[in-house]
Amino acid sequence: MKLHELKPSHGPNTARKRVGRGQSSGKGNTAGRGEHGQNSRSGGGVRPGFEGGQNPIYKRLPKRGFTNPTRKEFAIVNVEKLNRFDTGTEVTPELLIETGVVKNAGSGIKILGNGSVDKELTVKANKFSASAAKAIEAAGGKTEVI
Repeated sequence: MKLHELKPSHGPNTARKRVGRGQSSGKGNTAGRGEHGQNSRSGGGVRPGFEGGQNPIYKRLPKRGFTNPTRKEFAIVNVEKLNRFDTGTEVTPELLIETGVVKNAGSGIKILGNGSVDKELTVKANKFSASAAKAIEAAGGKTEVI
């Protein structure tokens, strides 16, 4: 096989079938929709989830719970992640995003107490768990709720 003998593979490079463009096209007249019925008509068909009049599954299943529309999603940072900063650093939400500890601050940042911190840091966040605040202050740092 030489370069001038190469041909594109069949399938992705075939032109789409233009329906309803005359009898000789092979998809003229009814344009592949059949003769009669709901789906042959323009705008025909049924809505998503329609089961022919049978009670649809989304109505048969029990509805439970409640979704709070004003829920706040906090970005979570464990204290062990704070060890990457130098001693004496002021850790702010902006610094955490900049260094890639969190992707998106969401409604704020909450520091949790998983792991241990061994550097003296000033941590500014929206929320602290009791164990996180204890761990930061035990290492000689300070916590500040913003």
